[in-house]
Amino acid sequence: MALTRAPLSQRPLRLLAIGATGRLGRVLVPVWRRTEFGQAAAVELVVQARREGRGGDVVFDPLAEPDALQRAVGAADVVLGLAGVTAGSAEDMALNVTLAQAFCAAAQQAGKPVILASSASVYGRPSTEAPLAGRPFPEAAPLAPISEYGRAKQAMERMAQDYPACCCLRIGNVAGADALLGHAAPEGGRVLDVFAEGEALHGPLRSYIGPVTLAQAILRLARFMAAGASVPQVINLAEAGVVDMAALLAAAGISYQTRPAPDMAIARVELDVSRALALGLVPERPVRADRLVGEVIQLRGELS
Repeated sequence: MALTRAPLSQRPLRLLAIGATGRLGRVLVPVWRRTEFGQAAAVELVVQARREGRGGDVVFDPLAEPDALQRAVGAADVVLGLAGVTAGSAEDMALNVTLAQAFCAAAQQAGKPVILASSASVYGRPSTEAPLAGRPFPEAAPLAPISEYGRAKQAMERMAQDYPACCCLRIGNVAGADALLGHAAPEGGRVLDVFAEGEALHGPLRSYIGPVTLAQAILRLARFMAAGASVPQVINLAEAGVVDMAALLAAAGISYQTRPAPDMAIARVELDVSRALALGLVPERPVRADRLVGEVIQLRGELS
């Protein structure tokens, strides 16, 4: 698929971020709102919340108040759908599809493009069969999610195919919104699975992206879409390569214990980010643990 580069307008982009008071939004919104990241002049951010006191610029339930949703979408240049459920039963997870469909339908009626936050979890386990064995997941890889969350995101993406002005981002691990750096240590401390490759040991290897890099990538994609550029309906979004979770904890100065990885643990999950690179959404340099930690510290000032 040819990737079209559209000229970026100099005026602020009006971005409606639905569900941006959740886990992912909490690391994205500060980037877009803090002048030291150079974003203040680039985006006019409108954060939606369901309740007062949650930091929303507009407050409404997108399912219970469709008229409010339609007004907010109509006033935006691009809609970013971050709202959803990350844990629960299959019935709970179905809300991910219901919400995304509401955003897409409202955006289609208003003639606005939509970006939906999907997940690398749609891929499931890396293939052991040729030609994909040992390779990063390309967007065209067969999807075989192993969690209810992954299956819900797969269903969301399937629904979104009916809306040509919608792009689903299969986002890798986000530093600061992940299990390692985004949460306090559990009781008893952190425990990391380790895998043996020959005589070498390593922690889980994962595709990662820093919160500043992610915020900038979404903003750039939104500008492309607002300008009418043709972009793929699905894009893997992470920095190039993988990072060892053990290296990430070491870079953050966080202590942890290790244990042999259980049989069902996945040693490596890597996304093929060729599409993201072609659009200039992420830098070409390989991901590094110290840079990921640095982006989180920029936002928080410290790690715990």
